[in-house]
Parts: sequence; structure tokens; C-alpha cells
Amino acid sequence: MSGQKIAVLDLAPANEEFREQVLGGLAQKPATLPSKFFYDEAGSMLFSRICELEEYYVTRTEMQMLHDFGGNIARAIGAGVELIGLGTGLGTKTAILLDSLERPVAYIPVDISKEQLIQSTATFSRRFPTLEILPVCADYLQPFDLPTPLRVPSRKIVYFPGSTIGNLDPADALRFLKKIRRMAGYRGGLLLGADLKKSKTILERAYNDSAGVTAEFNLNLLRRINRELDGDFEEKQWRHRAIYNPNPGRIEMHLISRVDQTVHVADEVFRFAQGEHIITEFSYKYSPPEMIAMAGEAGLHFENVWIDSKGLFGLFFFTVK
Repeated sequence: MSGQKIAVLDLAPANEEFREQVLGGLAQKPATLPSKFFYDEAGSMLFSRICELEEYYVTRTEMQMLHDFGGNIARAIGAGVELIGLGTGLGTKTAILLDSLERPVAYIPVDISKEQLIQSTATFSRRFPTLEILPVCADYLQPFDLPTPLRVPSRKIVYFPGSTIGNLDPADALRFLKKIRRMAGYRGGLLLGADLKKSKTILERAYNDSAGVTAEFNLNLLRRINRELDGDFEEKQWRHRAIYNPNPGRIEMHLISRVDQTVHVADEVFRFAQGEHIITEFSYKYSPPEMIAMAGEAGLHFENVWIDSKGLFGLFFFTVK
């Protein structure tokens, strides 16, 4: 791959969408910012650091599960598949999965970060030289077209790793699972990662790490707005907060205004009182029965679930009948 240009199908949202959604979100009460915009180049690097933190169990738990249960997962998925990875980033977990799969014919990573797609495609091309890799830069929550591999697969398998399904409120999550069902098609499947319900202490530690990396990740969204939308957020006037709300069963991540202040973004004016917050992310947690029921409502047939020994994380496998 040295010196070879990597072709990425670029369907990522234009800057105009970023502008519209930021302005619309800041105008709400309480104000919101879409979590999908965390992942510019700096945000993606910060999230990679989060995944290495002691408190953030999600990534290392899923990776260990892919090692421990890889053979069982591969037998459930079958040979000769087309693997579609949604939001797989640098693909560290996907590489473990592909190592276990029998003769996969193609890998289609779909991610909003073009930089990470280019980097991961170069890495995967060296590691899996016979595998056709067709990267797509897109917001996978929006409609987009998938490329067609040269070889016909036995079935399509969608891999949705991490706990990203939790970033969608339950109604949106249900609609997205229906979209995945259509994407996978008849006899296709979904391997879905989901963060399970657990103690408030474990959850809040994961989103309020002692090194402050998650706070940096959250505040980086303001830096991106300043850079791309001519904003004047003063970073020192905001602080990160993440709490677990047991009623809806979700982590709620906020940026809290330290003072009364006025902020300008793209020629618009926004005023925030001291203590007022901007919601930047919800992360819903599920019990296995809740996740299985939601997928069933979306028309997906439950096949199996693998859960780590501490009951932190679940890898669910569903099929389309």
C-alpha cells in the first residue's frame, strides 16, 4: 500500500449541515449539540485515548469478548460474508472479528471520519491482502448507498460495535434497527454491541475519568465550532459533567456554563446563564431482554448473545428471516 492512493467513497455531511444542526441545537432550551460531530480529527484522537483509559471498560471488554468468543461468533455468522462496519473508526475491533471469520469476501467500513477511514484502510489492506475493502465516508444515520463488492457474498453482516446504539433515543434506535434490517437484507445479520445496565458508580466513572480525557473530548466540540463556524466559545467558561439518570437508563453528558455569558456562532447570538447546560450526548444502557425486544420490534430475529464474565457488555447476533 505504500504510496498508493486510497479511494474513499465520500458521502460525509457538508459543512452546511454542521452549521444548521449546531445553530438549531443551540437555539433550543435546553441547548443541544449532536454527538456525531464529536469526531473531527482531534475528537477521533481523543476518543482513541478514552478507549485506553482504565475507567472506560467498554472498548477493552468488547475486544476481549471478540477474542474469547470469536470462534462461536464466526460459526454463527458463517463463511464468505460481506462485512459492513458502521462507525468502526480505526477498526481495531473489526480486525479481531475478521481474523475469526472464514473467507470473508469484502469489508465495507462506514465512518464519518475520512482521516480514520484512510488510515484504517491502509492498515487493513496490509493485514488482509486478499480482502476487498470499500471504505465509505458518510453519516450512517442518514441515507447512503453501499458499494457492490466484486465477489458475491453468502450473506451481508452488519457490525455495529461499541455502545453507539445507546447514543440514539429508543424511538430513533428502533428506526435505525429497521434501517439495518433493510441494509442486511434477506438472510443477512447484525452483530450489535450494547452497553448493559450496571451500577451508577461504574457508569459515571467511565464518563468522568480521572485524567480528564472525556472532558477534553466534550470541550473539543466547542473548539470545532469556533474553528469551522467562526464561534467565540471561551473554553475556560465551560465545564464537563456526565451523570447517570436511572429513570430512562442513560448517561447524560453536558457542558455547563460557569458564568453568565454571550456566545456568537456564524453571526448568531446565544446567551447562557451561569449553570445553564448544553446537552452533548445521551448514552442509553440496556438489559439483554430490553435489547432483544427492541430488535424484535424492528423485525430482527434473535440468535445469540455473548456477555462478559462481569456482565458489563453484550454482543448480540440477530438475523433477517
